[in-house]
Amino acid sequence: MNIRAAVITISDRGYAGEREDASGPLLARLLQQKIAAEIVEQSILPDEPQRIRETLIRLADETGVDLVITTGGTGLTPRDQTPEATRAVLDREAPGLAEALRLEGYRRTPLALLSRGVAGLRGRTLIVNLPGSPKAVREGIEILAPILPHAVQMARGIDTEHTGTHHA
Repeated sequence: MNIRAAVITISDRGYAGEREDASGPLLARLLQQKIAAEIVEQSILPDEPQRIRETLIRLADETGVDLVITTGGTGLTPRDQTPEATRAVLDREAPGLAEALRLEGYRRTPLALLSRGVAGLRGRTLIVNLPGSPKAVREGIEILAPILPHAVQMARGIDTEHTGTHHA
């Protein structure tokens, strides 16, 4: 199954060129390696809710990608607004994905509970927020990789069975 994906890094310092984006390129590579995703867009945005919302809407509604994964902006600082911006554009949440990321992340570091990332659908596009560190991206994709192809298939409206197979 061909999965068209977009990777969005949300970082004021990365956007301003003050810090190299390590998480976005890593996320794109891991999506290619783990689920054979085609990365159709990769970009860096500042921690500005309006810009995040506009980008997510464009990717889901106009580009029609299957999957958008953001990295960054999920913490507790005043500028961390990614979950709010994401939630504002979702049609339906998929809380189990965000819960799994926090639960499995917690097993590695208690700080994972400070991530406020959300996940859900806008139309047929699955959107997932990951924290901004390369370590969190690597661990997040480990957790999500077995689930994402099936989730994308379901979001497309393809009749699926719990065994991971589908039929016409």
